[in-house]
Amino acid sequence: MAEVDTTQEWARHWQYTELPQLDLLRARYVRHTFPRHSHEGYVFGSVSSGVEDVGLPGGTVHAGPGTVVMINPEVPHTARAGVPEGWVYATLYPSAQVIDGIAAELKNPRGTVGFAETCVRDPYAARLVADVHRAAEEGNALAADSVLRVLVARLLDRHGGVMTARAPHSAGARDAARARAVLEERMQRPPTLEALAAELGTSPFALLRAFKKEYGMPPHTWLTDARVRRARRMLDAGTAPAAVVGFTDQPHLNRHFTRIVGVPPGAYQRERARTYKTGGDTCP
Repeated sequence: MAEVDTTQEWARHWQYTELPQLDLLRARYVRHTFPRHSHEGYVFGSVSSGVEDVGLPGGTVHAGPGTVVMINPEVPHTARAGVPEGWVYATLYPSAQVIDGIAAELKNPRGTVGFAETCVRDPYAARLVADVHRAAEEGNALAADSVLRVLVARLLDRHGGVMTARAPHSAGARDAARARAVLEERMQRPPTLEALAAELGTSPFALLRAFKKEYGMPPHTWLTDARVRRARRMLDAGTAPAAVVGFTDQPHLNRHFTRIVGVPPGAYQRERARTYKTGGDTCP
């Protein structure tokens, strides 16, 4: 059996200025694993070779060529290679505003749209994901915008619906929401689980269970994800990686940012600066 080359990982995470509120990622990963995290917007991923194992609240899906992975906002998930040679894929991260706007044009039912299925076999839609990347990398704004709309319209028509908001009726859900608010406010110096539970008038284990049930991950995992989101916003605003706050030191930032976003913070910021100025170029 031929030895798998695990050194040829590459990734490009960028934005195309003509398509605001859309991030693009093309990558090959072999050893890299994404820890549990979530996104503020949607995820549409298309694997061109290999297999990606995506861990979701309902179980793991195995995404290979010809499939499209669709993940709704704030749904916790993980990702890793499903075969020794890893996976190569193109992913689109449109904001909720982008998807809601297209849904409104299509006269979809009012409300926040979502996708009940996470992984579907749809080779045509998979090609459309790659075509959006190709058009953006070529600087073809008309094609990139057009193909993105065709893709979203197809996915909404075949797999879309309206997500129902969950109201925090139970005491545990209310405690989880209050705990999240505290962690957002004190991201720099968060309390211990025991101190947080005491402040909210509950027990540590009850809070841990309630938080995980409500947000799909324990408080410390959620906090790391939230810190990375804030780091992204700071980098987008032009803050140098060394000046990003929220992590104990630069290696700590680099490690968690790279694991969750897929590229180091320096490369993430350079791509944005380069893209805004030149339109960028293609991946390997």
